[in-house]
Amino acid sequence: MASDERRQRQTSFWKALRAVRVRSIPRFTLRMPGRSHSGPLPPITSGQEFLAAELRSIVTALSVGIGQRNVFKPSGYREAEVYLGNELARLGYTVRRQAYTAAGVECANLDVEVVGRDRPDEVVVVGAHYDSIGESPAANDNGSGVAATLALAKRFIDAKPVRTVRFAFFANEEPPFFFTGEMGSHVYATACKARRENIVAMMTPETIGYYSDEEGSQKYPIPVGGLYPEKGDFIAFVGMHESAKLIRRAVGTFRRECRFPSIGAGLPSIVPMVGASDHWSFWLMGYPSLMITDTAPFRYPHYHLRSDTPDKIDFGKMARVVEGIEAVTRDLADGAPVA
Repeated sequence: MASDERRQRQTSFWKALRAVRVRSIPRFTLRMPGRSHSGPLPPITSGQEFLAAELRSIVTALSVGIGQRNVFKPSGYREAEVYLGNELARLGYTVRRQAYTAAGVECANLDVEVVGRDRPDEVVVVGAHYDSIGESPAANDNGSGVAATLALAKRFIDAKPVRTVRFAFFANEEPPFFFTGEMGSHVYATACKARRENIVAMMTPETIGYYSDEEGSQKYPIPVGGLYPEKGDFIAFVGMHESAKLIRRAVGTFRRECRFPSIGAGLPSIVPMVGASDHWSFWLMGYPSLMITDTAPFRYPHYHLRSDTPDKIDFGKMARVVEGIEAVTRDLADGAPVA
């Protein structure tokens, strides 16, 4: 039975990938609305300090309290899932669990949602992967993204958005499942498509906690090198060019609401790492999607290493970014349709 499920997932995966390749014409969307913040950051607020402490607590629970969490250590994987489920239930959410088997281990995606008051069938998804690579404690990749998603879920529990807002936590983003039908987000997005869900926007916070003011600290994939800052002090909104309207909308809102450096780009799927997270799975299904990231391997020297620990994260800056993501999420949930 498990092998039949696996074959079905892989068949669905390759079918979706072929469909994308047929419709995809490479384009670059680099011009973004608004102006990125430059110069010194404003003093941190008490609210941001509180949020920074909250984010630190979640990242520490995942990376220090649990540590390795993947199919190679099922006990840690299960512990991380239970931790997230309990935190969401404590907030008052009804937690849904989508279980499937990969490498002989039961894995699970979790999600919760706030149903929209006027357009409940239009869904905004914020989702992050909670698995780790190898034996890395994975504080930044992707404890930071999970912490952001959990903190956002807390801030939306009493909201009454126009559209439905869903917060998801995915299994198996990391190798050996990366870019396969066994990625948790691919299993999830495939099910959404089968149910004909109208996902109008999907955002994944992916490795969002490391910043540097040093010149030369930022690298880029070859096609866009030299077009962006050499200092790794910004947050990036990145996705495939088919999602350019969503990317521009998100960057515009972020720049309007958050005084923090930012860039945005809609790029061809062949650009290295442009699809390197769970937004890729939603793109395969034809949903507008983007990744919010500190650019991970292009900046973070501890990427995928055992040294990816909480002390490497700037929680004050991360809190500012999460506030900005909250503003973007509220705009997508309550504002005009992405056009």
